Amino acid sequence: MIVLGIDPGTASMGYGIIDVKKSELKLVSFGCINTTKDTPTPDRLKILYKKISELIKKCRPDILSIEQIFFFKNSKTVISVAQARGIAILAAANSGLPVQEYTPLQVKQAVVGYGLAQKQQVQKMVKTILKLKEIPQPDDAADALAIAICAGHCPAAIDSLKIKK
Repeated sequence: MIVLGIDPGTASMGYGIIDVKKSELKLVSFGCINTTKDTPTPDRLKILYKKISELIKKCRPDILSIEQIFFFKNSKTVISVAQARGIAILAAANSGLPVQEYTPLQVKQAVVGYGLAQKQQVQKMVKTILKLKEIPQPDDAADALAIAICAGHCPAAIDSLKIKK
């Protein structure tokens, strides 16, 4: 099963792609799709949609996993993150790709075993689980890999593929 994990954002959308075979998880690719703050919002969303669609077409994942908006401190930020989430989910839907959504708590629980883990702990476990030499950079890409790992460990994600196929 190929899992595409997405850490949504309009300035920087992290993505992480892993291959899950039984209980073994292997890194396929990771990175960020970046837009500039002086680009109008509709154009930023168009760029994100196009790049995610291209990534789906190129990597042919079996499922897209994405972080839910759990809480926020800044209403302006939550709106842009929600827009980015919508774009990624739309790209998946238009490609016929099932989507699994996870809270930050679920991601931390799946990766670290503790739902209140610190960001640094999650990043170290991503490195360990995927047998990498270094913590993936930038942070958005490491977060996307954590989200992909969560789906790779989640029976609901695997069950949704059985239903679809």
